[in-house]
Amino acid sequence: MNKSTIQKVSAATLLVALGIIYGDIGTSPLYVMKSIISDREITQLLVYGGISCVFWTLTFQTTFKYIFLTLSADNHGEGGVFSLYALVKRFGKGKLVIPTILGATTLLADGIITPPISVASAVEGLEAIVPSLPTIPIVIAILSGLFIFQRFGTQKVGYIFGPAMVIWFTMLLILGVSQIVHHPDILSALNPMYGYRLLVEYPHGFWLLGAVFLCTTGAEALYSDLGHCGKENIRLTWIFVKIALVTNYLGQGAWLMHQGNAFLQGKNPFYTIMPQWFLIIGVVIATFAAIIASQALISGSFTLINEAISLNFWPRVALKNPTNLKGQIYIPSVNTILWAGCILMILYFKNSAHMEAAYGFSITIAMLMTTVLLSYYLIFIKKMNKGWVTIILLVFALIEVAFFVANVVKIKERWMFLFFELFIFMVMYVWYYSRKINNRFLKFINLSEQTTLLNELSQDDSIPKYSTHLIYLSKADRTYEIEEKIIKSIFAKKPKRADVYWFLHINRTNEPFTLNYEVEEILDDKVIKVILNVGFRVQPKVELYFKKIVQELVERKELNLHIRPDGSTKYNPEPDFKFIIIEKFLSVENDFAIKDGWLLYSYYWLKQLSLSEEKAFGLDKSDVEIEEIPMVYQPITKLELVRKIT
Repeated sequence: MNKSTIQKVSAATLLVALGIIYGDIGTSPLYVMKSIISDREITQLLVYGGISCVFWTLTFQTTFKYIFLTLSADNHGEGGVFSLYALVKRFGKGKLVIPTILGATTLLADGIITPPISVASAVEGLEAIVPSLPTIPIVIAILSGLFIFQRFGTQKVGYIFGPAMVIWFTMLLILGVSQIVHHPDILSALNPMYGYRLLVEYPHGFWLLGAVFLCTTGAEALYSDLGHCGKENIRLTWIFVKIALVTNYLGQGAWLMHQGNAFLQGKNPFYTIMPQWFLIIGVVIATFAAIIASQALISGSFTLINEAISLNFWPRVALKNPTNLKGQIYIPSVNTILWAGCILMILYFKNSAHMEAAYGFSITIAMLMTTVLLSYYLIFIKKMNKGWVTIILLVFALIEVAFFVANVVKIKERWMFLFFELFIFMVMYVWYYSRKINNRFLKFINLSEQTTLLNELSQDDSIPKYSTHLIYLSKADRTYEIEEKIIKSIFAKKPKRADVYWFLHINRTNEPFTLNYEVEEILDDKVIKVILNVGFRVQPKVELYFKKIVQELVERKELNLHIRPDGSTKYNPEPDFKFIIIEKFLSVENDFAIKDGWLLYSYYWLKQLSLSEEKAFGLDKSDVEIEEIPMVYQPITKLELVRKIT
């Protein structure tokens, strides 16, 4: 399904949207009302006020902020924090880096809490049938199977996601209606006054917002998955999804009011509103829905890291394409980290009730950071009136700060979770700012001024030929510029003689799926600059692209390459290509300040752990030469060396 297809609305695209987008927010009825009620005495104010807060949270946060407003901030059909950052970064002048890193960090953290809480909440429904059933091994087995399956891709199983979620939301709707008919007065719970009274009159009512917030935690992931379905499909399906969710919440509230304090026996109202004969079927459907929700978060995490790599927020790691679907990727290292995190979460918290305390904190931060980035989008790109933007943002900020404060009190119950978030944040922070330091030392010179010397070297038979085609990867985006270190590499010590000198620049575009190139001949058939424009969601295969470019130039008889020798012989028909990659290392001559030293040493340590340049850019090792040069960032200024005279 290509981009133009998903932007259209049809039964198929609506089904895809239901299967991909709503897994996280769609499984929230499993635990939201249970968390609001907890072990409290059931009263009309608690039940009605809880439902009122849930309804208006879904209305303001999910419907208005994300469905109506944020989905409009699409980057050529793509959504998510990095897509939004790519749109507005030129207006922020560096101020938007930290909000972007925080937003991405907390979204990734969501990837290790949503799968265990969703699956655990679903599986715990079996306890109503077998009270002493050990659910932890079952949850671990399901999660482990899910992560093992990632390497094969989700193309085939993905076809059942849509129908499965239709069954899930239909079940939510029917179960809700079946209880509302017994207690129709529950509909008055939608009155916002009940929500206000809960926060003001109920003892410690404000802190219940931490439980209420669970109903909208999937809204941020919904925006991240925009590119898979298109905003019109999401907006239309949300009508059905919201009706099903609200109806189920009302149904659970109706049961609570009808049954009184029977809930204090530790039952989950989601399962108790089911007929006894339907319970096993309901648990199975809920488990499937939880697995789909988990899959959406895992796939979203892969996409997020892929974008982070392209925008220089994350070290390069191995990426794989398990299927032929465009954009579907698998990142083994991220898969392992998420699996380990999910297993630790279920072992540490043991059940979904304890995990509810750990949930919500991260997503409130992610939502606040999206609000910051969205403000730049509305002002600088949509050109909205600043007064209206201020009012809108104040409303969102007030709601999100209230949720944040209500969730902060849970921090003592989720300290382990913070280590994961801190690790993700520090990796992004170190990688981004260290690369900025490295880029300060890039010196560019005019390539045109070097052509005479390059031509002389190419024709100097006294120097052994290094390669027929010599290709340097360059960061110089201007046609007539080149790094000084590249020219030094060609001429220093043993000069590198070649028939053709190619300088290849990879330009990461703000559009997601761009893939085209430009060719500029600096010196006739001798010095050629190629600019590859690659979208931030495309995994680059530079050698494949370069050989394709040369092949096209030969076929079109451009640059006279078709009448020149390419290095092939009767013994070897392959053209003679040699790629040069210049790597830096920290020189012993540095005398660092504490912060700069920590940043750079951390950066080069991460660089050793990350994917090599040749693998990251899709180069064959046999065609690549790595040159290492020292980096002197802060040279030693005072060197006291005394000659000893004997």
